[in-house]
Amino acid sequence: MFLYYITDRTQLAADEDTRRRRLLEKIAAAARSGVDLVQLREKDLAARELESLACQAVHVIHENSGSAAARTRLLINSRADVAISVGADGVHLRGDDVAVQEVREVWTRRATSSPVISVSCHTPGEVARALSQGADFAVFAPVFEKQGSSAATTAGLGALREVCQYRIPVLALGGVTLANVRDCVNAGAKGIAAIRLFQENDIAGVVASLRSPR
Repeated sequence: MFLYYITDRTQLAADEDTRRRRLLEKIAAAARSGVDLVQLREKDLAARELESLACQAVHVIHENSGSAAARTRLLINSRADVAISVGADGVHLRGDDVAVQEVREVWTRRATSSPVISVSCHTPGEVARALSQGADFAVFAPVFEKQGSSAATTAGLGALREVCQYRIPVLALGGVTLANVRDCVNAGAKGIAAIRLFQENDIAGVVASLRSPR
């Protein structure tokens, strides 16, 4: 099962210094536990602050991962320029962001590696567009009702099952818990993406539970 931890340091503490320290501790735990991808999604930070935090995240991932082949990959939310400058592994794009092809072209000119590119999707049409543009995978949300939302805004398992028919890996996001993650996989998802599932729990325990035979 493919595991994707999306960060939100504002959930971790009241003051900024503690937020960043605890966030880096979470990222280190994710790397030690074998989480496949971490998305640094700190949208409120200015470019310079984001770059500084991303540099630290790259360092802790390398310090806490296993072999290079199994290393946790770091994606930066929306900011391909920051991702390239800090040596991150790729970028996560919003549905209305720049095209996947444009990011790949810029990345190829400025970096030696090929980027991992994921795209946020909320409808079958957006998943189809991510596929046509050559994204590595789509993050489909919100599958379940999550905190602060209503059932009317959720896509549900039926929609997840529909978009998983496209020839692109799809990860389920939105209200994913240990209790419903198997429903996502049974619907065709290649894995799950989450903020609270990882940040509010012991990451090692969550990963062990998600990857245990059922």
